Amino acid sequence: MAVSFRASSSFLVLPWVLLLLCGFRVQGEAVPAMFIFGDSLIDNGNNNDLASFAKANYYPYGIDFAGGPTGRFSNGYTVVDEIAELLGLPLIPAHSQVTSVEDALHGVNYASAAAGILDITGQNFVGRIPFNQQIHNFESTRNQLTARLGAARAASSIARCIFFVGMGSNDYLNNYLLPNYATRLQYNGEQYAELLVQQYSRQLTRLYNLGARRFVLTSVGSLACIPSILAQTPFSRCNFGVDELVIPFNARVRQMVDQFNSNLPGARFSLINVFGIFRGILSNPFAYGFSVIDRGCCGVGRNRGQITCLPMETPCLNRNQYVFWDAFHPTSAVNIILGQKAFLGGPDEIYPMNVQQLASVDLSHS
Repeated sequence: MAVSFRASSSFLVLPWVLLLLCGFRVQGEAVPAMFIFGDSLIDNGNNNDLASFAKANYYPYGIDFAGGPTGRFSNGYTVVDEIAELLGLPLIPAHSQVTSVEDALHGVNYASAAAGILDITGQNFVGRIPFNQQIHNFESTRNQLTARLGAARAASSIARCIFFVGMGSNDYLNNYLLPNYATRLQYNGEQYAELLVQQYSRQLTRLYNLGARRFVLTSVGSLACIPSILAQTPFSRCNFGVDELVIPFNARVRQMVDQFNSNLPGARFSLINVFGIFRGILSNPFAYGFSVIDRGCCGVGRNRGQITCLPMETPCLNRNQYVFWDAFHPTSAVNIILGQKAFLGGPDEIYPMNVQQLASVDLSHS
């Protein structure tokens, strides 16, 4: 697979200008802007200046990225980088690092490593920006735009933008599955999934009430065979019991998407089946060009998954053949596949419409 990596840009946001561009499109762009919310799978530097153990702003992270280490938990692209490129957008800058107005006009990435749907998720990493705070950060952007442009023009502008939300993985890996959390004693798997989706639904409704109309959500990916899980047993076995916890959450999120599409006027929600796509890659890796699925490219200990990628560690050389970059995160090669399937895939990969279709759908009469 040929992989091309572009340099990242970092810019200070002037919120009223940010969405100004959302009122019109530059030639070659499918949408004017994309706003991104999530965790370490799509964080591109928001944790860099936090008092946090969840950081990736050091080599060899970014070894295959034109800008070097940026805070991305990858050797190169994240899934939102690939989607931005397919939409004709520049790479979207991190909220905490934006310093120039011109390149901030295409959107902002609010995602934060260790963040979850629940505010308490990820507290073992200390500093992180939970989903509620990410929404608040966008709300500040939106309020300043409204004050500058007026309510009607601001609302029209925001409605043209894509809102990408990838949440939920940490609510399992860095909450429910950790012994220092009481969550597993309070809820069984079904109850916890219901708790998460109730909160998630309220949060997404809040974004809708702030003017968001085009949503791309992700399911929680398959966790059973990530290096961190493999490393927990001496025989490096997948723990499919972990996926049995995740499956009820993903099923409820899909139901939520159907409900939102039926009940929220003028909105369209799409759900990327990351769980199914990832399981497909692991079950037939050679079809996708991968040969190593049982360990990270960078990490320490069994399966290179007991301790995640350390500063200046020497990673594997054949990175495009690895599914996993470190103990928890996929390689850039996998992220690019996920982005391409999200952009052009059928309903088994992204439901009910792909990103390309979502970008072009007319919401004015819905």
